[in-house]
Amino acid sequence: MPAPTDAQVIEATRIWLEKAVIGLNLCPFAKSVYVKDQVRFVVSRARHLDAFLEELDAELDFLASADPEAVDTTLLIHPTLFPDFLHFNDMVGMAEAAVPEHELEGILQVASFHPDFQFEDTDPEDMGNYTNRAPYPTLHLIRESSLEKAVAAYPDPEAIYERNIETVEKLGLEGWKALGIPYPDREG
Repeated sequence: MPAPTDAQVIEATRIWLEKAVIGLNLCPFAKSVYVKDQVRFVVSRARHLDAFLEELDAELDFLASADPEAVDTTLLIHPTLFPDFLHFNDMVGMAEAAVPEHELEGILQVASFHPDFQFEDTDPEDMGNYTNRAPYPTLHLIRESSLEKAVAAYPDPEAIYERNIETVEKLGLEGWKALGIPYPDREG
């Protein structure tokens, strides 16, 4: 199967954002930046880890210097380099370490999403894992100032994680599949 085009990768990611992240309110802060077109979608075609990490470095620097009114957050997506979740998860540790290397601690942070995302001490089939399952391996670069503003305006932000797991557990696998989120080479 040929690699998806950048447009296909972005479209699948938009469907996931609209139907799961925003539609199920998994992130109560996502809708406002999405509707204002402040989400930057970057599809990486790096052929190896080092090149991907160089792209991450460039995106961290770009986001840190960009006007938040124009670009509030970045989704760095790689459709082919990280099919294995454990390898992806190892890379996430490197991505998180890049933040202080760029002197951006307290300014930016990294969140991760993967088609096979699995929280520690869970079974792969646990519905709670779906809170972080995107169509493609994705790093979400987040401005901490925006996150702090959103959290301050949200009642009981600590409960979001538990509420999200409850939401996807109530939805169940068939309900998740019914959302129509495209997962290349996967059942859903």
